[in-house]
Amino acid sequence: MIASTSFQRRATAWAAVLLTLSAASAVAVEPEVLEAQSRRIAVIERVSPTVVAIFAQGGQGGGSGVTVSADGFVVTNFHVVEGQGPFMKCGLNDGRLYDAVLVGIDPTGDVAVIRLLGRDDFPAATLADSDTVRVGDGAYAMGNPFLLATDFQPTVTYGMVSGVRRYQFPAGTLLEYTDCIQVDTSINPGNSGGPLFNEDGELIGINGRISVEKRGRVNVGAGYAISINQVRNFFDNLKSGRIVDHATLGAVVSTNSDGSVTVSRILEQSEAYRRGLQVGDELVMFGGRTVDTANQFKNILGIYPAGWKLPLTYRRKGQEQQIIVRLRRLHRAAELELRGQDSPPPRPRRGPGPDAPPEEKQPESPLPEAPKDVAPPEAPESSGVPAAYADLYEARPRFANYWFNRAAQERLLSALKTWGFDGIQEPLQVSGRLDARTTIEFRLADQAIAVKIGDRTNGQQLDKDLEDLPPATGGLLPAMHALRGMLTRGAEAFSDTYYLGSEPLDGTGERVDVLMTHRGETLCRWYFDQSTGGCVGMDFALGEDQDECELRFGPLASFGSRQFPETISMRHAGTDLGVMKVSGVEAGRPANAAAAPAPMQ
Repeated sequence: MIASTSFQRRATAWAAVLLTLSAASAVAVEPEVLEAQSRRIAVIERVSPTVVAIFAQGGQGGGSGVTVSADGFVVTNFHVVEGQGPFMKCGLNDGRLYDAVLVGIDPTGDVAVIRLLGRDDFPAATLADSDTVRVGDGAYAMGNPFLLATDFQPTVTYGMVSGVRRYQFPAGTLLEYTDCIQVDTSINPGNSGGPLFNEDGELIGINGRISVEKRGRVNVGAGYAISINQVRNFFDNLKSGRIVDHATLGAVVSTNSDGSVTVSRILEQSEAYRRGLQVGDELVMFGGRTVDTANQFKNILGIYPAGWKLPLTYRRKGQEQQIIVRLRRLHRAAELELRGQDSPPPRPRRGPGPDAPPEEKQPESPLPEAPKDVAPPEAPESSGVPAAYADLYEARPRFANYWFNRAAQERLLSALKTWGFDGIQEPLQVSGRLDARTTIEFRLADQAIAVKIGDRTNGQQLDKDLEDLPPATGGLLPAMHALRGMLTRGAEAFSDTYYLGSEPLDGTGERVDVLMTHRGETLCRWYFDQSTGGCVGMDFALGEDQDECELRFGPLASFGSRQFPETISMRHAGTDLGVMKVSGVEAGRPANAAAAPAPMQ
């Protein structure tokens, strides 16, 4: 009885303590804490349907992704899809396993786009402006770490932004993380390619790299996400089905002891040099952002695709000047194509550079190996090609999937057919005025082209090799000849035609779709309004490193049964050539190119 009574006393005492602690705990939880918890839960529930679990063929690897459009386009890491082939299996938190097809890849920036198949109403993430991300902001990382999401329910970790605009050097590979977001949010193998959300549930980045302890697999609390603004810049290029490249200015810059950033070397073939940039010039702004250090310049440069035009402000002898420059390719096409093949990615190595991480904390982004006891609920078909979707993949050099490029070409070319010149074989004559006193007339045929401005004529007999033309008019004549070819024959007028992606028109304007054509050494960019689909202009160059003749088209007007721009603005090498007000467009009159045309002045 004594022992029993003692036990009862102790039990009663412990019950009183537990009741006291429970009551104290209930009082200690402030309403703000519960409200913050409810907000987090609501955000996670809202964005979870957009998180993708990606499984490699046979269940021997995988990663994560995030849907960014209702028609199923998914952003992930290049190193997640590398070596998987054109088709893969992906799961969403609706519990379904979907087929997906590879669309485009960016081996340098470690980004890829795939497309989920089977629906046209996929949940899509809302994209934030990652330039507004600040240190201390809360961040959610979601995905498929260690391939744990076999039920397709994403793992969620919560932390904060530790740093912004970090630069991760290439380290012996093409892979280069620029302007990325550093977080202490737990990111592990398998999170690669998954979304990083802000506290409002908006997508701010794509998780890709982690710092690990002594080259092991232990996360030390430093993860890196590709900024969503960089992804946004490349997105249309990736949807083109191409193997895309990053940009270089064609110049090397360095930070001086006084803190200024100056040009130390520059390629004379670069457009920056042709626009006036010289060794010793101080960079002030690039792409709308201030340049304070050489690394910061590399950060800005790294978020843009090759071929974009951007504004550059530089200072020389105290005087600031602004130019618009077209950026060059960072790599040779063969380098990217080799990297885009099904070879395992080289492991990052230490390399020189002020931002090289210490030896024991090497950033890595390897494709994780699936645990032996984990496999997708449904293995991909042995061929890797679902029969229902086999036609959605088309192999071609320089492309990850040419099918998507061909579809984009057809969409853009159809807009030009509405002008009404398709199939016409006769010469084309376009007449108008540059001003009240100056007439201008183009006469364009297969074998001859001519322009008459006032009483001066400049013409050329053709053997269909436009690169042999003298650039007496800054490429204006062959540019108009290319326009005739595009209107009458479409892609057949050129040796190569492909959809490039999009870029801001003239470096500062609205984004436009870009169709690229080649014929011999000549190349031309055709610009299409993304909202209306109409062609708004073209940039023609006689060669890769030659200044372009830029034509900008006004609204279409009716000329008989056909449509043609009512104005054409002409520009070359930064100099305006005038604005042609079109008064007449005729097909069928013979082109009259003079045998010995007078030079145009």
